[in-house]
Amino acid sequence: MKRVYVAMSGGVDSAAAAMLLQRAGYDVTGVTLRLHGYKDRPGICGSADDIEDAAAVAAALGFPHRVMDLTEQFRGQVMERFVEEYRAGHTPNPCIDCNREIKFGALFDAAMAEGADYLATGHYARVGYDESAGRWLLLRGLDRKKDQSYVLYQLTQRQLAHLLLPVGEYEKPAIRAMAEGCGLANAHKPDSQDICFVPNGDYMKFLERFGGLVPEPGDFVDRQGRVLGRHKGLERYTTGQRKGLGVSAAEPLYVLGKDLKAGTVLLGRDEELFTDTLVAERVNWISVPGLDAPMEVTAKTRYSQSEAAATVEELADGRIRVRFERPQRAITAGQAVVLYDGEKVVGGGTIV
Repeated sequence: MKRVYVAMSGGVDSAAAAMLLQRAGYDVTGVTLRLHGYKDRPGICGSADDIEDAAAVAAALGFPHRVMDLTEQFRGQVMERFVEEYRAGHTPNPCIDCNREIKFGALFDAAMAEGADYLATGHYARVGYDESAGRWLLLRGLDRKKDQSYVLYQLTQRQLAHLLLPVGEYEKPAIRAMAEGCGLANAHKPDSQDICFVPNGDYMKFLERFGGLVPEPGDFVDRQGRVLGRHKGLERYTTGQRKGLGVSAAEPLYVLGKDLKAGTVLLGRDEELFTDTLVAERVNWISVPGLDAPMEVTAKTRYSQSEAAATVEELADGRIRVRFERPQRAITAGQAVVLYDGEKVVGGGTIV
């Protein structure tokens, strides 16, 4: 019987993943990560509430459950990096960092070291194998509205070979119905929406209290260098932002970019937010080992976007350049660009 460690967040998706694998005959052990000290925040990944919910599911289904404390790793590799990215003028995606360093880093390594055959999660994506290429594949989930392949683009061949994603074969309503049919208490638990370590979504308060980051006011400027008003600190603004600027103008203004050296925020019209080219680093390839020539793909630069037609080429320094057929709005440094070939994730990287 194959052993599988199921990363259980306390939510319905990972509970259903464990249930499906148990039904399929796997030897299931539930593992919940303690990532921070927050309590009484239902639906927030890594909280004490979620640990209790995951343990209750394991008890109801009759398989062992354990808690793995990764608070120090999470603090250093996710929370501190979140602060440093804002210091650098970027807008990071900490869920991608958590997947890379924590769930498919520390947890995956521990599972393999302890003799598990597989790690499983409740992500809406699928794993496949390309016989002709001899490569493991990351595929989009069947439920396109819930597809989470975007946040998994950093998975390696070794990780994919030992990864099970059972809920990726279902749509969300079916998952909730199965959980309810088994009498699981979290069958209708709301999905997590916020960054788990940022209480109430107030990331500026987190940056100030945790990172000691004190925003320094400066000037809003236009492309001609004219001062349009005063901003409250570079960290408070991201590319494409319109609300909260406090600048009076004859037409709506948006954040086009930030100049760390000058301490200024560049404002302009909505049409100025569109560009057709980006460069990304920290690239991970999945369906291919790399590129010898430009490749036609579809790509997206935010989780919530639909992908658009583009061409990707690998640069001499290992970075990639992505050129879109049509300009894309508000491409933002620190976010991920993920490349697709139909259902397959080709790879991705961090936009610079």
